[in-house]
Order: sequence, then C-alpha cells, then structure tokens
Amino acid sequence: MSDILNINNVSRETMGKLKAYEKLVLEWNNKFNLISKSSEEYIWERHIVDSLQLCKFISKDDEILYDFGSGAGFPAIVIAIVAEEYFPNLKVSLVESIGKKARFLNTVKEELGLNITIYNDRIEKLKLPKADVISSRALASLIKLLEYAKPFCKENTKLVFPKGEKWKEEVAEAEKKWNFTYKTEDSLTSNTGCILQVKNIRRI
Repeated sequence: MSDILNINNVSRETMGKLKAYEKLVLEWNNKFNLISKSSEEYIWERHIVDSLQLCKFISKDDEILYDFGSGAGFPAIVIAIVAEEYFPNLKVSLVESIGKKARFLNTVKEELGLNITIYNDRIEKLKLPKADVISSRALASLIKLLEYAKPFCKENTKLVFPKGEKWKEEVAEAEKKWNFTYKTEDSLTSNTGCILQVKNIRRI
C-alpha cells in the first residue's frame, strides 16, 4: 500500500476529486467553520494527507468502514475517494450528528458522485452491521471511542485512530476498563502523534 501513501501516485481522476473536495471544504468553511481558520493554508498536508495515511490499514478484503464524528469528512471522504481506485469493494459510511456538517457531507457526496452513506445521528442510536474498519479523527479520547465502537465490532474489526502526543495517556486510561491489543505507526504529518490501531476489544 505504500504507493497509495504517495499522493502523486493516484490517478488523475482521484487527484481531481481530492482537489474538488479541498475546494468545497474551503468554500463552506466561511459559513460553517468546518476546519480551523489557521489550518486552511495547510489543508492539503494537515487534513488530506493526514487522512490518506489511514489507507495503509485497509485491505482489499475489507467491505465496511464506519467513520465516527466525520465533521468536514476527514478522513472518511479522502478514504472514499481513494477507495474508488484502490478498494472498490469498500463501502464507507460517515456518522455526523451535527446537521450543518451532515449537509456539507451530502453536498460533497452529490457533487463528487461518491458511493458513501451519511448518517446524521448520534453513534449510540445506530443499528448497523458489524464493520471491518472503524475510523475516527479528533472526536474523543480512546476510552470513549472504544465505547462507541464496541457494538459495531466483530472478531477481526480494526479500529484506526490518529492520535496526538498524549496517546500513551489515552491508552493507559482505556486499559482500566478495556482489554485490547494495539500497535502504533508513526504519523506522516505529526512528529509527536501516531496512528493507533486497536483490535480485540473486550470490557474488563
């Protein structure tokens, strides 16, 4: 999957959709504050490339991905765009409880012609099939994310969460209430953060 992680290796069509998505985020950010104003100048690295690196944890056999607290669509929209080229069997669903952000996500879906599902609801209220992959970026601490994810997990579900410099503290806190296995990967866009991959979660 290393070729995916080099943004220059995607097809012209994929790159075109990523650029169109970038434009939509910046246009709507004036109204809805989708991303911080300070990160607009660095949106490509800070948000798009940061989301792209999660594709490393997706396999050709994965069919269902849920993204919790999707907000402006990072990482789920980026994953969905890239999946059209690299993971054609992957169905991406986004969960966003805030109405105006869900409206933005639906606009992106329509304008880019993406095969995604958007749930404008709280995670706790959803009744969905078990997932192969669950992602979430900057929604909550690990202990809370495990609580959200548990109802949607089967034996081999992969939980993939970008985390900041306090990830070790989050793991330690989560281990008080959960048994799980995890490994970390260095983040391509943060010197202090990591990508946390969690499996086999069970309540203590």
